[in-house]
Amino acid sequence: MAFDLIIFDMDGTLVDSEPIANRVFYEKLLGHGLDSRIDEAALAHDLTGLSLPSCFALLHERYGLVLPAGFEHDLQAETYRRLRQELQPIPGVPDILPRLPQAKCVASSSEPDKIVMSLQLCGIDRHFGPHLYSARQVARGKPHPDLFLHAAGSMGHRPPACAVVEDSLPGVQAGLRAGMTVFAYRPEPADPHAAAFADLGCRVFTSMAQLPGLLAAG
Repeated sequence: MAFDLIIFDMDGTLVDSEPIANRVFYEKLLGHGLDSRIDEAALAHDLTGLSLPSCFALLHERYGLVLPAGFEHDLQAETYRRLRQELQPIPGVPDILPRLPQAKCVASSSEPDKIVMSLQLCGIDRHFGPHLYSARQVARGKPHPDLFLHAAGSMGHRPPACAVVEDSLPGVQAGLRAGMTVFAYRPEPADPHAAAFADLGCRVFTSMAQLPGLLAAG
């Protein structure tokens, strides 16, 4: 096998949570001073792949937002409520996971309880067992390599033997900086950012059905 360990991002890679979470985040930000003229899609692109603390720092730096105590709790409560109602796996994921014989884990910017809940809601938690890693467990989240290095080290694998499956620019950057081979899932037919991902040196693919073959080829 070309790789000994497959490290999956979660949001937007395994589960289709990003449209739900981004909408809730935008709605909550509007209620706390975000200018409604700011494009929701552009804001979502800027925040995708970042941990919540990194999102809050970017919002303060770029838009001057100072979010009150309790904002994160309220945001998480509404996000979880909507996820329980609407969350689905990324198309093809339940079919391909049983076909990957390598060791597998999840390394996500989400909080530990959200990782567990999301995988369970989508019925794919059994493929990863206890091997779930959150950015809250390391000093620096994506785009820094800390989370992927932590996941690989915890499972006893060296970075060159690891493949990372990601969908976000910070995640791709983190995987490459960790010295791992990165596969970027970009499903939109006319993705304006696909070239930027390819230019970084990762392998871009558009359907989860392609992933087993790509991983086998190395």
